[in-house]
Amino acid sequence: MAVNRMLGQLLYGTVFVLLVPVVLVFWAMATNEVVPLPVIPYSWAGLIVLGLGSVLMLGGVLALWLYGRGLPMSPYPPAAYVTRGVYRLTHHPIYVGFVMVCFGVAMLVESPSGLWLVSPAVALACVALVMGHERLQLRRLFGESVGQSRRIGIPSNSNEPASWWDRVSVFLLVLVPWSIAFEAVYRFGVPADAVEAYFAFERAWPVLEWTEAIYGSVYVLVLSALIVARTKSALRHLSITALIATAVVTLVYVTVPLIAPPRPFEPQTVLGHALMFERAMSHTVAAFPAFHVIWSLIAAEAWANRSRMSGVFAWTWAVLIAVSCVTTGMHALADIVAAVLVYALLRSYRGIWGLLLHWTERVANSWREWRGKSWRFINHGIYAGIAGSVAFTIAATAAGPEVFWQLVIVHFVGLTGAGLWAQTLEGSEKLSRPFGYYGSVVGAVVGVIVIGAAAGNTMLMMAAIALAAPWVQAIGRLRCLVQGCCHGSPAREGVGIRYWHERSRVCVLGDLRGVPLHPTPLYSILANSVIGVLLMRLWTLGVSLSVIAGVYFILAGIARFIEESYRGEPQTVIFRGLRIYQWFAMISVLGGVVITTLPSAAAPGLSLLIDVKVPIAAFIFGAATGFAMGFDFPQSSRRFARLAAP
Repeated sequence: MAVNRMLGQLLYGTVFVLLVPVVLVFWAMATNEVVPLPVIPYSWAGLIVLGLGSVLMLGGVLALWLYGRGLPMSPYPPAAYVTRGVYRLTHHPIYVGFVMVCFGVAMLVESPSGLWLVSPAVALACVALVMGHERLQLRRLFGESVGQSRRIGIPSNSNEPASWWDRVSVFLLVLVPWSIAFEAVYRFGVPADAVEAYFAFERAWPVLEWTEAIYGSVYVLVLSALIVARTKSALRHLSITALIATAVVTLVYVTVPLIAPPRPFEPQTVLGHALMFERAMSHTVAAFPAFHVIWSLIAAEAWANRSRMSGVFAWTWAVLIAVSCVTTGMHALADIVAAVLVYALLRSYRGIWGLLLHWTERVANSWREWRGKSWRFINHGIYAGIAGSVAFTIAATAAGPEVFWQLVIVHFVGLTGAGLWAQTLEGSEKLSRPFGYYGSVVGAVVGVIVIGAAAGNTMLMMAAIALAAPWVQAIGRLRCLVQGCCHGSPAREGVGIRYWHERSRVCVLGDLRGVPLHPTPLYSILANSVIGVLLMRLWTLGVSLSVIAGVYFILAGIARFIEESYRGEPQTVIFRGLRIYQWFAMISVLGGVVITTLPSAAAPGLSLLIDVKVPIAAFIFGAATGFAMGFDFPQSSRRFARLAAP
């Protein structure tokens, strides 16, 4: 037993200490040519990031060895839970350090792929490993002690006075990531298809140099908000609102090509020269919506929570900053209006999430069926049909007429694969016709390889199907909600949704009727929507087809790995501490890495002209998908006869 453990530790250490770094280096080298993005030409910055990351990693390893009597190996965790040394600062210093090392090396050697593809993928993979596995494993081993706070973390939701560590944490975990995201968008540069956000009447407006004093004061307002916030809960609300805003607005920045070139003027004063200096430090990108306005409104809300008078002062200050965005010529009106709308939505994030849960629960309990003498059609088949039609329309429109018939075949092969795959893993007397996502992926990939080998357009078809896949998943999850498949594990009150319908798999197979469950289909819908938007943008920018296909498999695998940790289907196989689909998710990520290294042409762009054959074929495929996933024979006990209990 001891020998097996030692061999296992040796193998694990070899993989993560030697093999993984080597693979990452070769991945970056193999994809440098297909990531045409600028590098950061500051070697000193790379050295600093590399050094800090190395110190964090070494400190984490030493702390686990000295205080936990173990090594950083998930399958072989330390004997004691460590909260000393560098672990007093953060829960995961080794992962944070490793990500910093990856970015530092990429900056040091000026590798575009290392900076924009490999290192972000590593960061997301670390997040997935923590959220999708280690979080649960540590709680099983060490109980509630895992939840103990660290020096650096989002403040708790309590009315206790905020400490200086809380304020430092918000600076490090909120303001620094925002700065990095903004700088990244700035480094991307102006996209080739950029459109100016100005209305015609704005272009002649004068630039008021003196308003630069107000425009630049946003930094004072935001930093002061960290000081004036009295309680941990106030800082927490500021942090969460700002983090959501950073994620949402950064997604808009990289997918919506609206820009706002600063209106020209000749500086006549000191403030005018200061404004010119600030313009040199920013760009026409990252303007819609204006984060200057969003930040000022978030900070003003923190001030308002302190007292009424401070609120009046701060809101007035924020309004003046919003006006100065226009008077300094730094933003278009559209940028300001969009920023106010974004803030109005995000400040009510709890309410929006509550509405999403309410809507999700309604869909989950909306089962309806129509019966004949021996047949039945279930309404969730409609969602499957819509997903199938959308899938084919997107893929065929993107790829063009040269692969139309090949895509027809591949889509039907994928549908067949979904049925055969799930039948093998989950088929039973109660569930004689399940369908599985990974079966459709395997079927489609095999079909693409076989058919594409003859015509020489394998990567075009694979990228087109990858482009459509997130939207198929997002729409298809509505079917999952109605059917009760892919459901979550028990959740606390206010977080989960309840299934009540007697036909739902949750009630029939899981015996979880009325129990709050994590809304995992909703998690999947949101994640796939983000992936879908990003892939659409890559396609319109003419990125390499292999990168588009590979990025899909990487992001889809990472999202699925996390999602699976919240799922609770009793029939799912557990292997080596992970759900079977988490293993498939890791294979998806590795497959995506390999695909990005393959040679391919650039994406042809999206055409607004749709061949008449496309909607016809999309309707036929959608009807076939809806029939396969909604029409069954409830009284039959034959294989593939029933979709649900009779």
